[in-house]
Amino acid sequence: MAMPKQDTDTIQALQGLEDSSSSVRLRAALAAGTTPDPRFIDKLIERSAIEPEFYVRDMLTWALTRHSASMTVPELLKEVRSERAQARSQALHTLSKIGDRQAWPAITRALLSDADDEVARSAWRAAVVLVPAGEEPGLAEVLSTQLGRGGREMQLSLSRALIALGEVIVPTLRAAMTDLDPRVRAHAIATERLLRDPDAAFGFAIEEAKRVVALGGTGKEE
Repeated sequence: MAMPKQDTDTIQALQGLEDSSSSVRLRAALAAGTTPDPRFIDKLIERSAIEPEFYVRDMLTWALTRHSASMTVPELLKEVRSERAQARSQALHTLSKIGDRQAWPAITRALLSDADDEVARSAWRAAVVLVPAGEEPGLAEVLSTQLGRGGREMQLSLSRALIALGEVIVPTLRAAMTDLDPRVRAHAIATERLLRDPDAAFGFAIEEAKRVVALGGTGKEE
């Protein structure tokens, strides 16, 4: 008796996700999202944790968003506790794309300050998407503990996350402008300037903020 075509396609997609060719894996992920099937979920999440190619990981995330959140979110929440950094990062990224606020309790302070930069960045993005109304000031305070971290791209990611929270970040930024660490002060000043002028270039804002700090200022308007 011949196997139903749908089952054959499912088996091929599952096998394709493990193929040595990235183009085959990409097509398999596309197929898994085009025709969602609960049998794909575990494999899509498992592959996300180890997939080396960015564009394939992006397709894996898209495929997961095509499945029922009631089935994907519980499995992704397990992944954010994984010891593997990529598993945590990709799970957080996917949760931010799904946007189910039931995932909010999993966005812990530990994840928001994760030692791995990609995990932390993914956690910041997920947090601003999932934060419940009224809890934005608390999230801003936790995010502010990461001001001054990393290079320009890392700092821009944090600034964008903070700015997405809106005006509630101003008191937190003002407090950070008096921090003992000049990197923190400069990052806080640059972030507030970007909040006021979203079209400003971040690199310029940071350099200008560094000059203010070097001159002993805080960037606060008198």
